[in-house]
Amino acid sequence: MRGLRQWMVMAAIAGMLAACSSLDALGGLLGNQVAFTAPQLQGYLDKRFPRDYEKLGGLVTLTVLHPRLSIPQGSHRLRLDFDVGFGTLGRGSANPAGHFAVASGLRFEPRTLGLHLDQPTLESVDVPTLGGAMNGTGRELINRWLADYARDEPVYKFDDSLLQRLGARRIGATTIDNGLVVVHLDH
Repeated sequence: MRGLRQWMVMAAIAGMLAACSSLDALGGLLGNQVAFTAPQLQGYLDKRFPRDYEKLGGLVTLTVLHPRLSIPQGSHRLRLDFDVGFGTLGRGSANPAGHFAVASGLRFEPRTLGLHLDQPTLESVDVPTLGGAMNGTGRELINRWLADYARDEPVYKFDDSLLQRLGARRIGATTIDNGLVVVHLDH
């Protein structure tokens, strides 16, 4: 009898854990805010990269690979590290030629129902194939990509189940605090 009771308790706990893991961001829905962790945002990004972007009328291809998202301790901005490849006529861009890092806040964009970079800044660039330092053209390519990405592409998109749970509440400010991305809700 004791074995059956322990099995039932374990089955109930396993069921609750499965339900919680399927909630994803809903687990962070507390009162008037929704909280997201860096791993939740990372999971979304992992599905969206690598990405190719043609620039300068197709003469250059910028390939952005391996996004790594973190929220530095005590920071109100997240950090995104990317590997980058450059391709030109006859040279592919799939192999990383270097690395760059971006710091940014986040904002909710109703058009995409997602969280987008807000006032991103290019923190560092290292491209050993160009002698380590990024030349003006390469930096301009990355800055153009960064502006386009911040405008058009979410770092995280709200799924239908989260939107249903939010109901008629409006999305307010988005902040980054204590290692979490917090979306504040207005009534």
